[in-house]
Amino acid sequence: MSTAKDLFVIAMDPEVERPVGQGDLSLALAGAELIDLIAARTVTLDGDRIVPGGGPAPDDPLLAEAASALTRRAPYERVDDWLWRRGRDLAGTYLASLEEEGLIVRTRGGRSPFGTARVEPADTPARRRALDRREADEPVLAVLASAVGLDEARPGAETEADPGDEAVTTVLAVVHDAVMELEAVRQRRSIENAAFANVWRAP
Repeated sequence: MSTAKDLFVIAMDPEVERPVGQGDLSLALAGAELIDLIAARTVTLDGDRIVPGGGPAPDDPLLAEAASALTRRAPYERVDDWLWRRGRDLAGTYLASLEEEGLIVRTRGGRSPFGTARVEPADTPARRRALDRREADEPVLAVLASAVGLDEARPGAETEADPGDEAVTTVLAVVHDAVMELEAVRQRRSIENAAFANVWRAP
């Protein structure tokens, strides 16, 4: 499976202590796609800009969709702009795709970022491979998992892992910053909403 699918599977694992936010996960999935496109030489990075490369089109349908969405004219797209554009509702796209493949199932009870019905990985070889990859602390997956809050028990995980590739390191850093930016937006809205509510409650 792709890195993005592995990330989605471990994020939906029943043993995860708290559900991952759809927005955080969507940003990280977009980053995971970009990392796989770099590995396949479908793209390269020029600084923080995504430059289409000469690699073959990915076999994975969602990666192929990501590749087709690339900006192909200079000055090309910045990594952070790609994350926000490609990441819009991307978690829902992966949910639908993995459900169709039989890799994700819906169950009753529990908590889920996708509504009242809990979704979790089916017991498949793909799930076991994804969990093995996480257990092995594979650097890219470890940093992405940390970015969305899956490794809170391991402070600093987002900086400890070394993927050994400058372009990949750049993408991972931008994913981390984007998730932090999204959290700041959520906190600001929460404060604003609380202040607005207090105005209406005031005598």
